[in-house]
Amino acid sequence: MRETYDYVIVGAGFSGLVLAERLGATGHRCLVVEKRDHIGGNCHDRRDKNGLLYHVYGPHYFRTNAELVRTYLSRFTAWREVEYRVQAFTRGTYWSFPVNLNTYRQLTRNPHATEDEFKAYLENRKVPITEPANSKEAMLAAVGEELYELFYSGYTAKQWGRPAEALDASVCRRIPIRTGLDDRYFQETFQALPLHGYTPLFENLLTTSRATLRLSTDYREMLPHVNYRHLIYTGPIDEYFDCRHGALPYRTLRFQLEELGAEQAPGGFAQPALQINYPGAEPFTRTVEVKHVTGEVSACTNLMREFPSEYQPGKHEPYYPIPGAESQALALRYRELADREPNVTFVGRLAQYRYLNMDQVVAGALHTFETLIARSSGK
Repeated sequence: MRETYDYVIVGAGFSGLVLAERLGATGHRCLVVEKRDHIGGNCHDRRDKNGLLYHVYGPHYFRTNAELVRTYLSRFTAWREVEYRVQAFTRGTYWSFPVNLNTYRQLTRNPHATEDEFKAYLENRKVPITEPANSKEAMLAAVGEELYELFYSGYTAKQWGRPAEALDASVCRRIPIRTGLDDRYFQETFQALPLHGYTPLFENLLTTSRATLRLSTDYREMLPHVNYRHLIYTGPIDEYFDCRHGALPYRTLRFQLEELGAEQAPGGFAQPALQINYPGAEPFTRTVEVKHVTGEVSACTNLMREFPSEYQPGKHEPYYPIPGAESQALALRYRELADREPNVTFVGRLAQYRYLNMDQVVAGALHTFETLIARSSGK
């Protein structure tokens, strides 16, 4: 006899589990189907052989200005408030990053350089491009050739597999530039990590939802064996439609965990900041030592080294949608198909083919819940 559910939710990341919790709280029976062998999607974390936390799929730095999101998630986790700091390593030097007054002081070897001097430097170096057509032009217009070559050109080419001039201007514009001494990577009012990690947060969402969970399961194989009223899909939108218009472009990543003993981590750390960016010829783009913000005390540590590469559907996990006119035109064709799909809701970064931060994903799931409830009640 087939099991019956109100909702089948494809994917056990933030979108899927927030919706499962909200729908479960209103008495709906949900089935969550996840192709991986764990919950949490790309935010999944676990502990290494030394018992130290690490982010399996690269760093996930939670931050938000949305009180609604913070209040909601605080029901499922306590927080450790932190400030995320990043440096760049190139030309044999660790540089303060994102670009700020300290970076300029390093560049000029003048520890007393002022903000006004830095502003004057930028004004003199900026290329007069009023409407940048791509990321290279956007950064040349913002910081000039010297800083562009030092920090942005090589990193962007490695990260995206194409030069900055082939990418939408929005890609590099996401990276802040500051003329003062604020070297925090983000500016949101609330910056924190779940106190005990992301995985316990997801476990609490799932437990509260009372949803049925199927791990290591292809939803297509599951659907013929259950009755359900509505499908919530959080996977790649093009794969839902069997890539009928062609595959959407993504960058994928390979992660290399390095578990380091005390002899490899003088003072308990292997690098001077949470994240080090590598804009040079190295095949990797960054290393992350999350111990800088977890508060864990140990003579050991770990590093996650990140290697970007080309994405192939079915062979790799999709991580970053590639912004550009062609990809957005193709995504629009899939969104038009999705709008005509009966009793299916597409939600989340992959299903919407949009670069969304975690708080945006949670806010989107909460909004989707309200829409589904209003629809089911006929409002």
